[in-house]
Amino acid sequence: MGRLDNKVAVVTGGAKGLGQAIAETFAREGATVIAADMGDLSYEAKNVFGYHLNVTDVQAIQKFYDEVVAKYGKVDILVNNAGITKDAMTRKMTDDQWNLVIDVNLKGVFNMTRLFGPLMETNGYGSIINISSVVGVFGNIGQANYAATKAGVLGLTMTWAKEFARKGANVRCNAIAPGYIMTDILKTIPQDLLDEFAKLTMLKRLGQPNEIANAALFLASDESSYVTGHTLNVNGGMRL
Repeated sequence: MGRLDNKVAVVTGGAKGLGQAIAETFAREGATVIAADMGDLSYEAKNVFGYHLNVTDVQAIQKFYDEVVAKYGKVDILVNNAGITKDAMTRKMTDDQWNLVIDVNLKGVFNMTRLFGPLMETNGYGSIINISSVVGVFGNIGQANYAATKAGVLGLTMTWAKEFARKGANVRCNAIAPGYIMTDILKTIPQDLLDEFAKLTMLKRLGQPNEIANAALFLASDESSYVTGHTLNVNGGMRL
């Protein structure tokens, strides 16, 4: 018996990185997973199905929603993981850099949840998991746009925990704030910088994608049935 048997999960940004780890973990625990991403899946996994989707495209999301509901009749789990970075110091940040990160990382989360959240409320059950960041909790130099979106996601999380459960539906909404996790992006960073990042943590190491996926599994499953409106910091005790 898997912890997510008979569940239907949507994972945005599910083609690789953290999204891939979450999708594969959910599938191993019995869920049917729709991994929505602008790119093709970089892996093959039983019960994980790719879907090309841009979370800034409202019409495309409506089409995706209609197709998923027509096929499965429900979505039990929504993981808002899609995100990008366009880093620059505030005095040098362009409007395009600001707007694109806001559109994907913050508005994209809203675009998905304003459809799937009410569906969960109607069905009486659901778990929404928003992927924030340690940067959204503590801020970071050169990432004003990214920090703003990831902090905004925390506000959305607490709002939706209240909003979708207000009529008695068992709909929970939580966030995960990862620290530095060894995805492909970090693998392009020189080792000496990675070592410095590791020193910032109490555990003196960087995280692995499966450690975020395991946190998401907990929040998606009934093991966290009394947890909502919470931000789970998975960062090795990091302080920026």
